[in-house]
Amino acid sequence: MTVQDIRSFNRFYTNVIGALDYGRHLYAPYTLTESRVLYELAHSPRTDVADLRTQLHLDAGYLTRILNKFEQDGLVERGPSERDPRRRRIRLTARGRETADLLDERARQTVGELLNKVAPEDRPRLAEALRTVRALLSGERSAPRPEDVVLRAPAPGDLGWIVQRNAALYAAEYGWNTDYEGLVARIVADFAEDHDPHLERVWIAELDGAPVGAVMCVRDEASGAGTARLRLLLVEPEARGLGIGDRLVTAVVEFARGVGYRELVLWTNDVLAAARRIYLRHGFTLVSEKPHRSFGADLVGQDWRLDLRAAAE
Repeated sequence: MTVQDIRSFNRFYTNVIGALDYGRHLYAPYTLTESRVLYELAHSPRTDVADLRTQLHLDAGYLTRILNKFEQDGLVERGPSERDPRRRRIRLTARGRETADLLDERARQTVGELLNKVAPEDRPRLAEALRTVRALLSGERSAPRPEDVVLRAPAPGDLGWIVQRNAALYAAEYGWNTDYEGLVARIVADFAEDHDPHLERVWIAELDGAPVGAVMCVRDEASGAGTARLRLLLVEPEARGLGIGDRLVTAVVEFARGVGYRELVLWTNDVLAAARRIYLRHGFTLVSEKPHRSFGADLVGQDWRLDLRAAAE
């Protein structure tokens, strides 16, 4: 990486932004900097002028001229700060909020048109690249916290992500071949094509806008209507240690119990020690195990069971 690399990218990105605004007057009648000030005020209703100057790295005189213009246009009102009477508070008027919303909607629409040119399968790569650039250049390298992780329902593309990440991770960590990818693809396809949303569910663990874990709860047809099966528990390596696996299993157990299943079962292999420790903590018991040759490896398959009625007592 050289200075020239960054300058070259900067010229490229400046041209992209210029093309987005070509003939549109995206921020009219305001400049880009004035629009940034409006955006910050719209997302921080009670902001001191000094705080605004620090957030945007603006010269005090330049910011004062912008705020004077906004005040003349009826977009903002100023007054003494509630925290410190020596400081000046600035906030948007109703007209100012309407203006900020209009500029924000223009920007969303324009950037949306740009993203439409990016293939859906490439968008996660783009998002990750943007996060990487921001983290490296800003020094934002703080470790993720458990409370930063969100469990949510799958969005379009997430089921495909489950297949891809299971195949890639188990190949990298255990040397499993594409037979495993085929198994996961069939499980996910069966869920996508035919599942009862009241009795079956998928959870995605998300961190900083990216999926980092997943699990499924489906009916176990072979065991009868009262049995649910936990499937495809997965946590990305970089997100391990945050309790994500435990939260995903907790979600499955609580859901299965809540909709009336009598028991929860799962099948795993003895090499997956971390997952088995989670199952034990939740009260699962080992029912049976059997050696088998699958996915290009010699494994010991294990059947585990949790009595949901006993767990609820």
